[in-house]
Amino acid sequence: MNIEVWSNARITTMAPDATVPYGLVDDAALAVEGGRIAWVGPRAELPAALRHGAVEHDAQGALLTPGLVDCHTHLVWGGDRAAEFEARLNGATYEEIARAGGGIVSTVKATREASEEELLLQSLKRLRPLLAEGVTTIEIKSGYGLDEANEAKCLRVARRLGERENVAVRTTFLGAHALPPEFRGRADDYIAEVCRMLPRLHAQGLVDAVDAFCENIGFSLVQTRRVFEAAQALGLPVKLHAEQLSDSAGAELAASFGALSCDHLEWLGEEGAQAMARAGTVAVLLPGAFYFLRETKLPPVALLREHQVPIAVSTDCNPGTSPCTSLLLMLNMACTLFRLTPEEAFAGITRNAARALGLADRGVLAPGLRADFVLWDARSPAELAYALGANPRLATIVEGTER
Repeated sequence: MNIEVWSNARITTMAPDATVPYGLVDDAALAVEGGRIAWVGPRAELPAALRHGAVEHDAQGALLTPGLVDCHTHLVWGGDRAAEFEARLNGATYEEIARAGGGIVSTVKATREASEEELLLQSLKRLRPLLAEGVTTIEIKSGYGLDEANEAKCLRVARRLGERENVAVRTTFLGAHALPPEFRGRADDYIAEVCRMLPRLHAQGLVDAVDAFCENIGFSLVQTRRVFEAAQALGLPVKLHAEQLSDSAGAELAASFGALSCDHLEWLGEEGAQAMARAGTVAVLLPGAFYFLRETKLPPVALLREHQVPIAVSTDCNPGTSPCTSLLLMLNMACTLFRLTPEEAFAGITRNAARALGLADRGVLAPGLRADFVLWDARSPAELAYALGANPRLATIVEGTER
């Protein structure tokens, strides 16, 4: 099996136990064999057995980091909601728009009307800018079909995106996203339908995890528990849209099921943070939605730090509250809006983002892990957070092969 070596690089390993910021190794080398990292460290210490006969790549002093992970997106949808954006700027709230039949429900209508091929083409336009910034793994949620046929359609599109564009896609079933119009006033009946859909979608190989929107305009704790119990019966991990608009104790519920992540979290309280810490649940912060909705309630970053809850950052790419296709922009916003340090924010789109998806084989550069990495025209990851709107990516390597 061929060995390839990237040398003359500044390698950011993002190792959690590193004694230097970012796990940065100057004048470093990284060896790949069979799509996995065989060795990483100072170039002068590269074992002769790996150097002999290897295909060598001169990184010419570039920064080399783990591939980026976008761990919370709703990338597959039909239509757009520019009119709602205008309505919000004219004074309407997110909750008012949702209660008037807009919001998620309007996207459901457009998504149901779109063919699978139409959804694929629309979604490709959103995916490709993310890939151009070095994303090598992405989570894509359903939740705009809200019936079995259309949820399956969206999940199939997500799988096809991964195959077509050489990006690892993790699919999340978000049937409990909103109440479809045909179930108006019958939320419990719809949750029962979600619990019936789930095993059938899972049997088709379409579901990697299960999510829900637990909120005063979403689903209750009792309803969310029913969805999580259905997921648990299938051995599927859970995630939760939690404490975005109020402290609904969703994080505590999710943590009791060992949730991979709780996402948004602007209203997270002490008990929720403690529960997440005990469960090892990742806090996924979504600065794009915070910015787009002009929110003022900041997520409790100090509380998350105090309880050592891992923090991830994502685009939340969606049509209504974060139509964003730039993870590097979110890196900057996490620092400027939420006051994460650049190192915390970068861990949030690599190591901790992978953890939020339950993926222990990426997000860090270490022997045995997937050889997903990016070369940048930069000296430090701090430059990636600093340069608003810039994209200094030079190359993306997925499982040892340039994309």
